[in-house]
Amino acid sequence: MGEQNLIELIKVLRDRTGAGLMDCKGALLANDLDIDKACDWLREKGIAKVAKKADRIAAEGLSLTKRCEKCGKTVILEVNCETDFVAKSDAFKEFVETIAKRILHDDLKDVDTATKACEDLFSDATVKMGEKFSLRRFVVVENKDGQGIGTYIHMGGKIAVVVVLEKADETLEKQIAMHIAANNPSYISMDDIPQDVIEHERNVQIVAAKNDEKLKSKPLPVLTKIVEGKVNKTFQELTLSEQAFLMDDSKTVSQVLKESGNKVLQFVRYQVGEGIEKRKDDFASEVMKEIKQ
Repeated sequence: MGEQNLIELIKVLRDRTGAGLMDCKGALLANDLDIDKACDWLREKGIAKVAKKADRIAAEGLSLTKRCEKCGKTVILEVNCETDFVAKSDAFKEFVETIAKRILHDDLKDVDTATKACEDLFSDATVKMGEKFSLRRFVVVENKDGQGIGTYIHMGGKIAVVVVLEKADETLEKQIAMHIAANNPSYISMDDIPQDVIEHERNVQIVAAKNDEKLKSKPLPVLTKIVEGKVNKTFQELTLSEQAFLMDDSKTVSQVLKESGNKVLQFVRYQVGEGIEKRKDDFASEVMKEIKQ
């Protein structure tokens, strides 16, 4: 494998884990350049913590929500462009809103269909703004039977959220949407976490405990209890219902919902560029300095 490819893998791993360059290099070489295994390896060694979903940010673009008052549906979408300059322009925002309107008006179901249906819009935008654009993703939600939909846009469209509540409550809808934007949960409740995800986290924590000098000598029952505590803490941080409420951190989100007699049915949070890697010109030289030391 060439040095350039290794550099790219190191960048991905560093962005995902926050570990140092040389730690990332060592993790990759110890795990046959497998990113996921290298992530676990770093966590097992106590070098990195669990990464929340989608925390590798690189691409430019805009995420937003658009509601159709006639049909009662709301779309959340992300459209990518090449530069931050264009991403901040009024022309690009208008372009994204037009795509959102067409998705709702034509009841488009998936990205491929929507991209094809919006070919004229993309062509015109490229001529007007001089960049390549792509519709990365979207979800259409609809409130039924008295349900409420809350939306929130942060940093001018860097983050967009839509949340569906069991009962309409304009204030709570907005507050929960803002909380999701700030805290980036992965699941609504602990019951929503797949069993294989829980088992994977448990296995990582077991190995990490065995590598911890302070824990390795503990009796098995004590060690098991410690591991389960760490697993629960990890998922509490990633679960909406268990997180401290943004507006009142003396309560969890589940407590606030219970007091309001309400329930979160669905949420979608988009952060522009999450999971997309884009090369930075100075990164290669930064890595090579470290590797060659």
